[in-house]
Amino acid sequence: MTWTSHDAARPPRMTGRRSLPVLRPGDPFPPLAQAWPGQSPAPGLVAAGGALDVPTLRAAYSSTIFPWFSEGEPILWWSPDPRMVLQVAQYRVRRSLRKALQRFRDDPACEVRVDSAFTDVIEACAGAARPGQSGTWIGPDMRAAYVALHRAGHAHSVETWVQGRLVAGLYCVTIGRAVFGESMFTHVADGSKIALSALVALCRAQGLPLIDCQQNTRHLAFMGAAEMPRAEFARCVATLAAQPTPAWHFDPVYWSEVLPTRSHPNQ
Repeated sequence: MTWTSHDAARPPRMTGRRSLPVLRPGDPFPPLAQAWPGQSPAPGLVAAGGALDVPTLRAAYSSTIFPWFSEGEPILWWSPDPRMVLQVAQYRVRRSLRKALQRFRDDPACEVRVDSAFTDVIEACAGAARPGQSGTWIGPDMRAAYVALHRAGHAHSVETWVQGRLVAGLYCVTIGRAVFGESMFTHVADGSKIALSALVALCRAQGLPLIDCQQNTRHLAFMGAAEMPRAEFARCVATLAAQPTPAWHFDPVYWSEVLPTRSHPNQ
């Protein structure tokens, strides 16, 4: 299942002679208006270099910027325009998925856990096969960076467990009340869709209005995501990032946010 753009493909290779700011560790990011435009070889590219430490990643995500690069490349920082965003109120649960979610919810051997196996989730995402992709953008440096961000309380995993075994999951970044999707994996049918539905349910229950999906794909649009101008998205993120982060956990009662209650068996 493809969630974000960088699940779907490796970063584009740098070509041409466009100017690109090269950051030293601790340097601020350039203004978003300086990002490479849509007609360039790498639309949304903001800068190269810098560091993958927690303060830099917090500053990046707070400014709608995220790292994405392949092994052997410098750190590359991106902020696409427009931005693909899932407003959680618009998330679509199709009939087949609704039935899978109901079976999962009602089976005592199945559960959603949050942050119980973050490192295992990111390792599984890094090793997941992607159509048309021979490698992964989630290299050792990226994995270490997001584990550190998790330990600092700004990255979370939502996990699908069946009979005590981790079978699917996703991880995301949170700054205040802003949520940024990163990657997902599954070893079973519908596993990652269940994890994503659980994330949406959690966001609805906690009043978190949107999940950043980064770039447009048909699959994301099918789920209810839509493009938003980067400037508008940046304003939303600035507002949400300044707010307190809610408790990050999943309560089974949250399933009522995406599923009909058990009192309506014919739905």
